[in-house]
Amino acid sequence: MNTLHLQKQMRRRKRVAVSPLVVCRSTRQGHAHFETSDQSTGAGGRMADDFSQSLTPPVSPFAADSFCDMTPARPPCFCCSETKEDPIGALSPQGYAAGGSLKRLLLRLDPAPAEYETDTVEIFGFPWVTETALVESTKLLFGNLHYEAEDLRQQCVSFLQYVKVFLHRYIYIKFTSNGNVGSLGLFWTLMSLALFFQILRTHLLPGYDDSHPYEELEAQLPSALLEEVFGITLLVGRLKDLPANVQSAFTIANPGKIFPPSWHLLHLHLDVHWSVLEILHILSHKMQGQVVYAHQFVNLTGENLTDSSLFEEHLCSLLCDLTALAMGKYSKVRPTEALSSHHYLCSCTKELWVLLMHLLEYRNKVLHTQSFWSYMNSLLRPLVSGKPAAEQFSGLPTHCKDPLGFTWWLLTHVAMLGQYSRSGTHQHEKHLAENWTFVEELLKLSCNPKGGVAEEQVRMHVHCCLSVCLLWDPSTSAVSTLWDYYSRNLRFLHCTLARRVWHGHSVQDALALFEQARSCCSPAPLHSPGHTQLYRSGNSFHLFLRVLALCLAQDRAGGAPQRQIKGRIYSKFSSKKMQELPEAGLMNFLLLFLVVARQMELEDVASRACELLGYLPSNCPPGTAPWGLDVGAQAGWLASSFNETAKEFYDKTTDVSRRLALWGPLGSYLEGVAEVFETSSSLNLSEEKLLNEGFDWLLPACRPSELNSALGFLQIVLSQLRRVHQRSVQSAPASAWAPGNGSVVKERHLAVAAALWAHFFSFLRSLRLSQTPPAQLADTAAGFTLLAFDLPGSAPQDLQPNPVQSIMQCFGWDDMVHPVLVTRYLPHLLQNSELVSSLSRDSVVSGSAQSLSVRAWFRCVLQQHLHKNPDGSDSRTGRAVEEQLLELTRLVLRLPEVEGLLQRAGLQPPASRTEPTAALEIFVKAVGGVYSGLQVLSERSAMVTRALDYIGDIMKHIKPSLVSKSQEGLQLAYWAVAQQLLFRIVDGLLLPHNLTQQDKALRDSLPLYLQGLSVASCVSQSQGAYLKQQLRSVTRRYLDHFLPASPSMGVISNHPVLLGACEANPTPRGAALRKTILEVLCTSFLQFKGHAPPPRLAAVLMFLLELLRRNSDSDPALLTVPLPSLLRCVMLVNEPQVRKTSTDALQLVVERCAAASTEGPSDQMITVLGSFVGENEGVYDRQVYSVLETVAVLDPSVVQALIPNLSISLRNTEHKRGLGRNIALRTAYRKLLCLLGESGQAEITSLEAE
Repeated sequence: MNTLHLQKQMRRRKRVAVSPLVVCRSTRQGHAHFETSDQSTGAGGRMADDFSQSLTPPVSPFAADSFCDMTPARPPCFCCSETKEDPIGALSPQGYAAGGSLKRLLLRLDPAPAEYETDTVEIFGFPWVTETALVESTKLLFGNLHYEAEDLRQQCVSFLQYVKVFLHRYIYIKFTSNGNVGSLGLFWTLMSLALFFQILRTHLLPGYDDSHPYEELEAQLPSALLEEVFGITLLVGRLKDLPANVQSAFTIANPGKIFPPSWHLLHLHLDVHWSVLEILHILSHKMQGQVVYAHQFVNLTGENLTDSSLFEEHLCSLLCDLTALAMGKYSKVRPTEALSSHHYLCSCTKELWVLLMHLLEYRNKVLHTQSFWSYMNSLLRPLVSGKPAAEQFSGLPTHCKDPLGFTWWLLTHVAMLGQYSRSGTHQHEKHLAENWTFVEELLKLSCNPKGGVAEEQVRMHVHCCLSVCLLWDPSTSAVSTLWDYYSRNLRFLHCTLARRVWHGHSVQDALALFEQARSCCSPAPLHSPGHTQLYRSGNSFHLFLRVLALCLAQDRAGGAPQRQIKGRIYSKFSSKKMQELPEAGLMNFLLLFLVVARQMELEDVASRACELLGYLPSNCPPGTAPWGLDVGAQAGWLASSFNETAKEFYDKTTDVSRRLALWGPLGSYLEGVAEVFETSSSLNLSEEKLLNEGFDWLLPACRPSELNSALGFLQIVLSQLRRVHQRSVQSAPASAWAPGNGSVVKERHLAVAAALWAHFFSFLRSLRLSQTPPAQLADTAAGFTLLAFDLPGSAPQDLQPNPVQSIMQCFGWDDMVHPVLVTRYLPHLLQNSELVSSLSRDSVVSGSAQSLSVRAWFRCVLQQHLHKNPDGSDSRTGRAVEEQLLELTRLVLRLPEVEGLLQRAGLQPPASRTEPTAALEIFVKAVGGVYSGLQVLSERSAMVTRALDYIGDIMKHIKPSLVSKSQEGLQLAYWAVAQQLLFRIVDGLLLPHNLTQQDKALRDSLPLYLQGLSVASCVSQSQGAYLKQQLRSVTRRYLDHFLPASPSMGVISNHPVLLGACEANPTPRGAALRKTILEVLCTSFLQFKGHAPPPRLAAVLMFLLELLRRNSDSDPALLTVPLPSLLRCVMLVNEPQVRKTSTDALQLVVERCAAASTEGPSDQMITVLGSFVGENEGVYDRQVYSVLETVAVLDPSVVQALIPNLSISLRNTEHKRGLGRNIALRTAYRKLLCLLGESGQAEITSLEAE
């Protein structure tokens, strides 16, 4: 503690110690009456006798004023007067949980941090010294607990609260060398006693002996406290031993604010029982695991009594008594009310259960004692087994009307209380561990065929098991035990729907069976009427199905335990058992498999169910399955229902959960219609009615996964329609004797095709430009293309007169369609020999169709590298394009037109798999070879046109590569375009692999080439960007190639790039070339790496100076391009030749910019200089001032415009350094300002005035 707190405590003890001994008694009017100890009479005198050997007088008169005006807060206690009966309602706010007492106990915090902070505390109407009363007056205080009558409950509860606070605050432990308790007490108490002894010896008791029994009393406090607590337990007895008239207070209805004395007495018992456990728990914690013995009790009886044994004994007695009270209530509970009737008699006993749960779970985790369920299992196991109970639970009544049912009932309701937190609030989470081991023992007893448990009882037991499953994670072992029971009794469980469905073939009743399966898979909340009333709504098998559904729903039946359960269910059915099942058993079988199918793999479960139904005997009642159902008769009703459901699914206001629920029947409809098309041999019924306008609503509302399902359904329908139609066409000659039949079938096929075009194709066409098209879009579009090829008349008018070519233009030939769609769509068609032959035979569209297919392939090859992840790895889309492009390449090389080109050029594609890039190279060479062999101008012109058709808009094809900067894509594009077409001269002559062999030719032609390429890049509209890039590349390459390692005026003056850039009279075209050269110089040859200058800096600066000198450019925009690099060279490089060259170039730039800016300083110069100052602020400040001095000598007006920025920069630098004015920096800045005339002098004056 700190010194201030020490002084405060000493003052408190001094006031108490020097005061005369007094006794404070409470009168009935509530006033405090003080008498000296030697004048006390009556009760006061008796108390004076009790205090004759005590150092703790009740109180000093100095503390009377502050004490008598203070009203202590009411400690927590059990109270149900203001609590409504609610199974999930919060506990009483005055209780131990809601008031925070339980949480503070388990967190080892002060039980009442705001109480007992004064020097004295009133207990049983008398004031006591807070920090020593329990040590010195243990027996007296506990004696008052036994005999005080007035305001009994409040006094007792307050005292027990004081005991807990005293234990927490004022007890600490010292260990002697042998591990025993040496002394207990507080430093502050000892200091107070020492001071008190000194005063007593000096002023009051001259002959008083120094020794005093306080230390001895303090050391004996734990043992004495244990004995007194044991005495309390003997005094109050057990709850089960209370008189009947007191126990009846549990059932008193709330009459308002007034309760009979029996109610208060009963709840006082609850307070005392819980407080005893609290005190023993705190005592054990404060003793740090050291065992506390009741020495006086041991000496008198010879029996051991410790804090842990007393805690164990009292706890077991309390659990036993609470169980006995619940047993008495269960005797009046009917099975139908098992889950709505609770085991506690009032909310106080409910809270006591919650307190015991949390306390025991805490002790189990921290002290490694038994858990709550371990105690309860030990208590209840003998009850259901019929064996005698353990000694600590000997008080449990031996008679119970239904021990097994009572155990199920009590365990379930106690488990429900596990959802209460330490704060007394009900939460949807577990605060109590699971107890499946004991539950499985109970299940085995309930399902024991030798036990003779009736269906009504089993129903209640399974109902309780279902409740436990909703609280805990379902147990596979428990489900297996239940299934073993029901697999033996499946035929004996009556189902109310069985006879009506089996004999009446009622669709409504069949739907009711399906609805019952759905309800089994959708459990109601635990405390809802839908759950508590399940006992009345079905048999125990229906309750078991709910337990099964919960277990299978774990992880959506994806784990091994769920598969194990499914295997157990399958294994219990055989052909013999299926034949022995009666109607009710068959209906239970169907209900079971419906539940399993909803929770697991539908296809697998349905297949197994159908297999088992095939074992039914021949005399099985008809109508067990809808065989022979006429689709045409039901199509209208199904279509109408599907249309309404699809509209609701499309509605934007439909809730997400509702949409998910709607997809179930919609998906079933798709599966059913697909099955109709797959199983139909002629499609001559009313199948087109099933393809109705509901799909116009459904498709736009589908999510990606749902859309894939819908497109998969559409592919099935398209393929089946084409299959049936082709078969009907092939069999038409054999049916010539019935010519009308073929026309009718074709009409039906046209009707189905018309429905497909009307309700599906427009949606597919709306997806064709998507950058993330569905995977099956290409397959479905190809199906429509082939349908148009088979039934061209069925296609809509906007696709006529050539529907196949129109669809191919939409999905395959359009340059806007994503390559992943094109590369998957075209192979479906190009591998169809009949379609390719048809396109080849048609002279009008043959050439264009094949050329457009080649162009689409050409584009996809150029764009194949676009689909990569940011890290350069192949994405899923990229891999799909790569795989599909291989197949498309193979098919394109087999087109008649392409095969003809390869043959004429004498080239053959490799026999093995051809890579797209290699195939493109072969194709380009073939085109070039054929063109080279043509002699007639008209043929050469036609071949050029044909080649352009193959290539298409090449810049449009490579634009995505330019935007994404795909290196592989750009390389491929440049190769495909430049090598064979426009820029072959650049690659072959200007950029050869070995430059040294052609220096003479290059020197002669390079200046003219640079000038021409610069002009072309300025005037070209379609290829200007590429030409500018090519110009920069050539300039960079040859600047580096012809630039000497050391400065040589003779070499530099004849540099071919310099010769190409020089003009006698400046022109805009020449200025554009010079600007490009300056930009290349700055970006590639004048970039510093930190402080290190670039290589060949002197030679580069000499080239730059010559370029500026030989041209009389006056445009500041051009002249200021090299200015940042020149400023940096002047600032950082001190080598004489570099400094002289860079200074000369800087002077030339500044002077020309000043001469060109007649109306004031050059804006471009100001911008560059401002950036230069900002970039070097705080790093090279003095060097910046030195460079600016050079500029100021040449053009002061430019630097004058920077004065505000320079001053701000100076102050920022000083502020960042945090050392006040930087004299050296200000001196350099003042030197610069002296060169700037009046503006500089004014700024100097301003700086000096700061």
